[in-house]
Amino acid sequence: MIGATAVLCLAASLLAPPARALYDIAYYPADEVPGFQLRPAPAPRPATEADRAAQRRSLEAMVEQHVSQLRREGRLAKDENTAWSVYDFTSGEKLVEINADLKLQAASLIKPFVALAFMHQVREGRLAYDDDARRRLERMIQHSDNNATNWAMRKLGGPRAVQDLLRRRYGSVLSKVEVVEYIPRGGRTYRNKASAGDYSRFLLALWRGELPGSAEIKRLMALPKRDRLLTGADLPEDTEVLSKTGSTSRLCGDMGVVLAKAPDGREYAYALIGIIEKRRAARHYYRWLRARGDVIREMSGMVYRIIAGMHGFAEAR
Repeated sequence: MIGATAVLCLAASLLAPPARALYDIAYYPADEVPGFQLRPAPAPRPATEADRAAQRRSLEAMVEQHVSQLRREGRLAKDENTAWSVYDFTSGEKLVEINADLKLQAASLIKPFVALAFMHQVREGRLAYDDDARRRLERMIQHSDNNATNWAMRKLGGPRAVQDLLRRRYGSVLSKVEVVEYIPRGGRTYRNKASAGDYSRFLLALWRGELPGSAEIKRLMALPKRDRLLTGADLPEDTEVLSKTGSTSRLCGDMGVVLAKAPDGREYAYALIGIIEKRRAARHYYRWLRARGDVIREMSGMVYRIIAGMHGFAEAR
């Protein structure tokens, strides 16, 4: 069993602030430039099997310790709930489940579920996935287009029909999902809800090809875009992600599959979900979104280094 001192020391070493930036500020929208500088961590010593077992046991504790530290520093407020989930698809292990069953605002994180409902109806022959539908779903996922999302929901019969289909056919995966509204004008969507566990189970089923249109939904989620798991995070440049962000004045989140690549060409996939929900709307929306996005980026870098160490290739980075 790892002591609390060892966990804190390891967390501190992984999260130490670097000296210079490695990202191009011009790449970021004006509303979300990373608020601190990031660089790759020094290469650790080769990990033994005992080291990897210790890393598996310690990752959730490290996330919890880091969340506590962020609260002490004022980077997470008292009125903010967080939820975190990490699932290593290679080993089949759930590494982190913190507030995974807590039902939180979904914001645009609901959009891959709308894509799932649409693909279900395509498989059943009730909808056509023609060029127009493909372009609209691309805009919905890649550009988080709310009009495209509402178009898809209308085609499916409205929010209640989407909810009924997901609960009836995919209830074991999406047990906490609530789809109750179209995306309002201005993107102020606070009533649709889901849990980190919903996103984790969805991503696992998607990765395994168990959902209708899995290959196409994965393609949509892999389209290039800004995110909080890879963009500006301390991950190698050849890392790939399939992801979807969610942002309102009360929510900052990201969920996705991270595809880590070892120097010998092997690939290691894992799901990472990070959600920060604020009880009251942030007074300074863009400043708040940048800061909370940085929290998710920190977690993403920490999780990557632990998983790379577990699979024995962190020392080569």
